[in-house]
Amino acid sequence: MSQNKEWVVLVPTPLQGHFTPMLQLGSLLHSKGFSILVAHPEFDTYKPPHHPDFTFLSVPYALSRSGTLSTFSFDTLRTIGTMNRDCRGGLVSLLKDEEFDGRIRCIIYDWVMNFGEAVATDLKLPSIVLRTSSAAHTLSYQVVFDLHAQNRLPLSVTQKQDLVPGHQPLRFQDLPAEVFSEIPDGVLQFFDSITNIRSSVGIIWNTTEDLEHKELNQYQQNCKVPFFNLGPLYKMAATLSSSSSTTTSFLEEDAHCIEWLDKQEPKSVIYISLGSLTSIDKQELEETASALANSGQPFLWVIRPSSIESSSWIEGLPDNFRELIGERGQIVKWAPQKKVLAHRAVGGFLSHCGWNSTLESICEAVPMICRPCFGDQIANARYITQVWGIGLELEHVQDRKAIESTIRRLMVDNEGKEIRQRVLELKLKLDASVQNDGSSYNSLNDLTDFILSR
Repeated sequence: MSQNKEWVVLVPTPLQGHFTPMLQLGSLLHSKGFSILVAHPEFDTYKPPHHPDFTFLSVPYALSRSGTLSTFSFDTLRTIGTMNRDCRGGLVSLLKDEEFDGRIRCIIYDWVMNFGEAVATDLKLPSIVLRTSSAAHTLSYQVVFDLHAQNRLPLSVTQKQDLVPGHQPLRFQDLPAEVFSEIPDGVLQFFDSITNIRSSVGIIWNTTEDLEHKELNQYQQNCKVPFFNLGPLYKMAATLSSSSSTTTSFLEEDAHCIEWLDKQEPKSVIYISLGSLTSIDKQELEETASALANSGQPFLWVIRPSSIESSSWIEGLPDNFRELIGERGQIVKWAPQKKVLAHRAVGGFLSHCGWNSTLESICEAVPMICRPCFGDQIANARYITQVWGIGLELEHVQDRKAIESTIRRLMVDNEGKEIRQRVLELKLKLDASVQNDGSSYNSLNDLTDFILSR
């Protein structure tokens, strides 16, 4: 390792939506002169992305006793629990054994990988937590805790559409747990493990006050450590880091779709991607395909292998689908999403509303159709449609007419033009935040000084 370096140890979760912002943060800290060590739990399905400027350490855990992280289920929570239980001792040993020519300044860990904080405590190092979700979603866990403490669970199903007091526009059905039935103790324990910062000395957020001023202030009232609002991390990395072009994708990106986009009219293409974990059933696949065929709109559709229940890939598409769409549509297994959203031809994004996808869409001024599936996606969709007004909710995911109508509203109707103007205005605010003397730019300088002062 290089001599006389100031090291920062990053502990990411080996999930695409978590790993990516951690590497983007690493690029920013590297641009400030820190050496970066990425200490991650072993991957069960994918190989970790390569980054030429970072050192990677794989931390072993009892992989055979846990589930997979290639799809989301209760097995995912069990796997994360196994990681947090098993990786603590392994990482302590690895960091003690490594011959560092320099000094480890701190450990920054993904909020799901709370063993990072325990390792920092063991080694008498400061720890900082990275929140990879929105502040609004993070706040919503406290609502679940409060309802449980007040013995109000389960709620009546008649309250699903009721607004959560103090957390508008979220409804009770938008909370991160099913509050209309008993919540298993294991789920509540998991929620506590990811929201409790324990001895950590600061929180890094992949958001900005332009998006979540009220929510950040609300969270800060109950959390007496400094906040560093660096969002959007990917835009910050693209602006400040020379290595920002390094891919962070676990899956191979099909770059040929860019050539197809080059042939399309400006703002004409609807891009469809439901992220790296979501699975849908065959009926939704068929209804979406029929809606795309009937809409007349050019489309680029990402369908991951094994993301369709009971299918290996796209054999469940209607028999005449290819014939109906001709050259008007493209289907790929995975796409270079940032390049796709930045392309002049893309005019809309039908998305699962993961936080990374949401930020990337805003930063490229692409309005959204919201089809959330689980986790933070549900709260994000509410903010996209009800607070920022930059997208439409897809209310019936297994109704081809509803899907087609929503696509037309966004891509063709005046309603879509108004949404496009709002997302452009929000994009300009986020652009300003990452420029010299912008809020995120200044927050990075504050974080650098904070790490060096510990």
